[in-house]
Amino acid sequence: MEFCATWTCPGPDGPIHEHAAAFDRGRERRVLIVPALFEEQNRTRRLLVETMRRLDAAGLDSFLPDLPGCNESPQDFAHQSLHAWRRAMADATAQFAATQVLAVRGGALVFPAHLPGHVLEPVKGASLLRHLLRARVISGREAGEQLTIEGLLDQGREQGLILAGYRFNPAMIAGLEGALPAHEGQRTILLSELGGGAALWTRAEPGEDAAQAAALARIVAA
Repeated sequence: MEFCATWTCPGPDGPIHEHAAAFDRGRERRVLIVPALFEEQNRTRRLLVETMRRLDAAGLDSFLPDLPGCNESPQDFAHQSLHAWRRAMADATAQFAATQVLAVRGGALVFPAHLPGHVLEPVKGASLLRHLLRARVISGREAGEQLTIEGLLDQGREQGLILAGYRFNPAMIAGLEGALPAHEGQRTILLSELGGGAALWTRAEPGEDAAQAAALARIVAA
């Protein structure tokens, strides 16, 4: 059965206890799952928890940590950066004694690259940022604001920016602009390998797909 585990990572005033969903029976193969970023994280969580159940049945332990500043994390998102998330995921990898990693979408940007593993449909940081900026422009125009992607980006680089309900600081904006997925031996998994179906990260609301979860678990466990 899924349960909540804890781990620690650096915070502004010292170590912070963070949460993780876990299936831990002390087995040899242990998978750290790095979630997708921002709103895609919420949309794919059910998929990842179901994947963890399938991995458990296949004999693998798995851990899905909260990124600092997200979900149940006690930290402030406005203080986060990709660098901080990379360090946090490296800490989680060590504390859970992970032997491999599965990263989803933007999670590939903070992948603990010293371990082997898989990345599901990795995406560049600039692509994630542009998507968030486009959504902000559209919502602004509906409210009568005359916004442009370039103008918002300039503001974000200097002052930070609220996108999709998240307060991005300038360091997060700058990090996303140049961030590329890890490519150090990680095996890329395409959505087409999961048997078809919609990309859950594109949906307006969180969803689930048992067939995709089963296929993803089979690939990771192979």
